[in-house]
Amino acid sequence: MPPSEVKTDLKNLTRDQLVSFVESLGQPSFRGRQILAWIYRPGITDFSEMTDLAKEFRALLPRHAYISRFTNPVTETSVDGTVKFGFTLEDGRMIESVFIPEEDRNTLCVSSQVGCAMGCRFCLTGTMGFIRNLTTAEIVNQVCAVSEYALQKEKGRLTNIVFMGMGEPLANLDNLLAAISILTEQRGLDFAGRRITVSTCGLVPQMIRLGERTDVNLAISLHAADDAIRDSIMPVNVRYPVAELLEGCKLFPHKKRQRIMFEYTLLKGINDSDGDAVLLADLLQDIPCKINLLSMNPTKGNPYTSPERSRILSFQKILRERGYTVFIRRSRGSDISAACGQLAGQKRSIQV
Repeated sequence: MPPSEVKTDLKNLTRDQLVSFVESLGQPSFRGRQILAWIYRPGITDFSEMTDLAKEFRALLPRHAYISRFTNPVTETSVDGTVKFGFTLEDGRMIESVFIPEEDRNTLCVSSQVGCAMGCRFCLTGTMGFIRNLTTAEIVNQVCAVSEYALQKEKGRLTNIVFMGMGEPLANLDNLLAAISILTEQRGLDFAGRRITVSTCGLVPQMIRLGERTDVNLAISLHAADDAIRDSIMPVNVRYPVAELLEGCKLFPHKKRQRIMFEYTLLKGINDSDGDAVLLADLLQDIPCKINLLSMNPTKGNPYTSPERSRILSFQKILRERGYTVFIRRSRGSDISAACGQLAGQKRSIQV
């Protein structure tokens, strides 16, 4: 297709970019805002359905633009109700998203990359290596597709979005920021910033930029309070050591009463001792935060295992005695490889 005939995927565009796009077609700016209100309505797939647009403009749009969407995902359903979605991209790659229904909320865990360059030793996605960033549309379409699924299955609306799927979100910052703009746009998907959480393994400069540009929640995949241990399980720590990462957390623009979530996967005999808990408590004392303790989820060929429940409870007790809010996250979807650290974008033939 010659460059002049390349069509624009409108789901790659923020509100301001949509306005610029319609103006380039000789249309008034309000047409961009009208289109934005249409393309994120469930079931809208064609410009002809946008009935408040001028008929001539509706005829013009297909020559210059299209509306992408994910269809026919591979799905697997866990015994606990968690649903994993495998979405095949235009280049044949597959990404995974995880729908987690609970009594008071419906959470979607979203991917931001195909593969991951961070190489965390306990994460299956890291074994894939980095393949490519997802486009803004590929990020947003995960939310659109699962939103439609949840409504069709009478599960209710999605309430929370967590960027904790495949990839390091802050390594794809520009597309992430555009996706968040669409997710929080009233005419778009209309999520409140407080309902969106972005998790990072510790890309400090990008972390600060995220805080300056959005009001979403920040989660830090910490997993060790000691540089030697963190170096051995998370290569990113060589570039951004614990002290630098925590200084970045102190500089992160907080809203009033907003707290950073520190995620800490307990690895038996590696980072789960009472001494590790005390060190963690000392390190975080000047940062408004909560702590999520996670068990190591088993993955093929991974040498790490989870400590016993008593060890996890002891670790939690030490932190609580120091005044921290500490949760033990219940693993969801591990029987379908949908739990933390288990996503790998593998082709499957199972559809539920």
